Amino acid sequence: MVTRSGSDGMPVSAGSDAGGPHGSGGDEADRRWRRVLWALPTGLYVLGSRSGERRNLMTISWVTQVATDPRQVGVGIERDAVTMELVRDGGGFALSMLGVEDRSLVRRFAKPVPAEEVVVDAEGTGTMRGEGVHAAVTGAPLLDRAVAYLACQVVHVLDLQSHCWVVGTVVDAGFGADGEDAAILTMGDTRMNYGG
Repeated sequence: MVTRSGSDGMPVSAGSDAGGPHGSGGDEADRRWRRVLWALPTGLYVLGSRSGERRNLMTISWVTQVATDPRQVGVGIERDAVTMELVRDGGGFALSMLGVEDRSLVRRFAKPVPAEEVVVDAEGTGTMRGEGVHAAVTGAPLLDRAVAYLACQVVHVLDLQSHCWVVGTVVDAGFGADGEDAAILTMGDTRMNYGG
């Protein structure tokens, strides 16, 4: 395959319809690129955040381990999202990994949780949108239904045009009652193509 450099210096296939703003070749190329990017294997999680008494749970798909020493995880969060504000101010986050049978649950957290639907005690135990939650060691909420979880302290925030890439050092992790054998929900198990 013959390649050339695009306006951003990245290689572009010869005969490609790249061009236009941000390397876009128009609506057809944009649709194709979105479909290819959505086809990248990815998980689907619920990210908990907290700053003071404010808490939120948000469906998120851009999550990956980025380092092993120390163990660090990166998450992509829309820069104007309530969650991003809480993660910046609170300095931590928690990830609830769900079982495949809980696929419908992720849609409930596609929008911020209204304050009146956050019912928690001083220890962070209670409900959010009617779902049982408890506090991770970071103070951020975790779903009681999680089959696995991670809690992270924020160490880096990279501001991008539409999103922020947040790196957190893992300070706690574990499995739910089903242990390590539970099948963890991925994007392919749902009709969703993005969360974050």
